[in-house]
Amino acid sequence: MIEQTASAPASANVTRRKWDRKRFRQNVPIMLMFLPALVFFIIFKYLPIGGLIIAFKNYNFMDGVLASPWVGLKNFDVLFTQPQMLRILRNTFVLSFLQVVIGFPFPILLAILMNEARKMWFKRFVQTVVYLPHFLNWVIVGSFVLIIFAQQNGLLNHYIEKLFGNPFPFLYKEHSWIGIFIGSSVWKEMGWNAIIYLAALASVDPSLYEAASMDGAGKLRQIWSITLPAIMPTVAIMFILSVGHVMEVGFDQVYMLQNPAVSDIAEVISTWNFKVGINGGQFSLAAAMGLFESFVALVLVLGANFGAKRFGQSLW
Repeated sequence: MIEQTASAPASANVTRRKWDRKRFRQNVPIMLMFLPALVFFIIFKYLPIGGLIIAFKNYNFMDGVLASPWVGLKNFDVLFTQPQMLRILRNTFVLSFLQVVIGFPFPILLAILMNEARKMWFKRFVQTVVYLPHFLNWVIVGSFVLIIFAQQNGLLNHYIEKLFGNPFPFLYKEHSWIGIFIGSSVWKEMGWNAIIYLAALASVDPSLYEAASMDGAGKLRQIWSITLPAIMPTVAIMFILSVGHVMEVGFDQVYMLQNPAVSDIAEVISTWNFKVGINGGQFSLAAAMGLFESFVALVLVLGANFGAKRFGQSLW
């Protein structure tokens, strides 16, 4: 009896190892498909992290990354004693915060509306129209903005001048510039971001809507009681990820839309890094700013995840 009891765990371990080897062989094609993505992340995402050391050095091309003289936290001291730095940080945070707060609900609303569409041809047409802007470069989108909102030859000002006599400088007033900045960002990305929510909506059991309809629930009530709770885990994950980009304002978008008249609100970390780090050759200062930006993003992601955990919707 004792020998049989002792041999049972050993037999179970052998069976488990055989199953693990079989499952590993079955997953080899999937792992091979994942290999290019893994190599990409290692080469372009993780290896460059080592370059952050230049944030603590007085980097120059002659000495290189490792041989450049060590200066410790001097670059951070120089960085945050510059008079314009507080304004740049404020602009970055304000523009990113507005993008998250205003732009985040639009993909959810779009996905719900598209999910409620019953005509397949109409649904496909809308999908094509709203997805297309994502594939346009910000140079093209910036050209569209200029065509519409330019003060001299803009399409909108053409009619404003006819009605009121004088054109309005949309791109040269801070408040209108912020509105155009946020609006163009929402227009460009909301269709693409809605794909994730549409995938989440596809997993909702249709019988739930049928049961709610039999109980007399209208469309709005079904959306509120079935659709939104079903996609809430996805919403929580996307919100946590979006919070991590609060300190990141897309360089392409800001650089294409900014002008000297709105520099007090349009100068952000990414454009400052380009002007100082690339054009000015002060790579150590730019690396220090990038490291600070990443640290703030990490703190915000951890804070957002902690807040989501209180509602049972955390990322980890």
